[in-house]
Amino acid sequence: MLSASELERYARHIVLHEVGGPGQAALKRARVLVIGAGGLGAPALLYLAAAGVGTLGVIDDDAVALSNLQRQVIHDTPGVGVPKVASAAAAIRRLNPHVAVETHAARLAADNALDLIGRYDVVADGSDNFATRYLVSDACFFAKRPLVTAAVGVFDGTLTTVRAHERGSDGTPNPSYRCLFPEPPPPGSVPACAEAGILGALTGVLGSMMALEVIREIVGFGEGLVGRLVMVDARSMRFETLQYGWDPSNPLSGEHPTIRDLSGHR
Repeated sequence: MLSASELERYARHIVLHEVGGPGQAALKRARVLVIGAGGLGAPALLYLAAAGVGTLGVIDDDAVALSNLQRQVIHDTPGVGVPKVASAAAAIRRLNPHVAVETHAARLAADNALDLIGRYDVVADGSDNFATRYLVSDACFFAKRPLVTAAVGVFDGTLTTVRAHERGSDGTPNPSYRCLFPEPPPPGSVPACAEAGILGALTGVLGSMMALEVIREIVGFGEGLVGRLVMVDARSMRFETLQYGWDPSNPLSGEHPTIRDLSGHR
């Protein structure tokens, strides 16, 4: 399945026992949707493209601004004013012409989320607001798609994988995003990065980790982050991992679910 140029391009993957030819072929077959081409999505898209993911979808309704370029490394100065999905697609094609790019210049919403997410094998959420994160996680549950989700604050970040539509080896349902974060914080309690600022390199760290976790989900090596939340403190350069489990009272996948579709999202 891999051409001579692809064998050379991915040689450092192929010599890895945990990846090899079969793993690289799995990457080539994979379809990954990245939510947002911003601080987290930018490095994730670049590393997923470099890794040889066969089809990358990217959804974003914004255009490149000069203030984005401090952290959104897939974009460049000549691209200011260009739709982010177009800028990202051009960068991916320059990096790896073997990767197909599907652009969605729109905002993810309740009326398009299930259809869009259902077209892909894995979803990587790099959105910058709580409403989208809850929408994506609920949609992935209903579409039965694994979700890798990351978030960053001023000097901190988090990363986890959600496969809430499946059960663990003991038969217990895997935790949902709502098991970890039952409710979003009150509006206005978490300032946007335009107000509080954000360390550009930190988004690079979390975005790259997000890409690594997506690759792990596709290839199947090591231990994934289902039920584990990685927390990064950039001030002290500390990494900690929190274990979390299924909450029987969660409204999405609990014993008595009250969320049965996406109609509650606006």
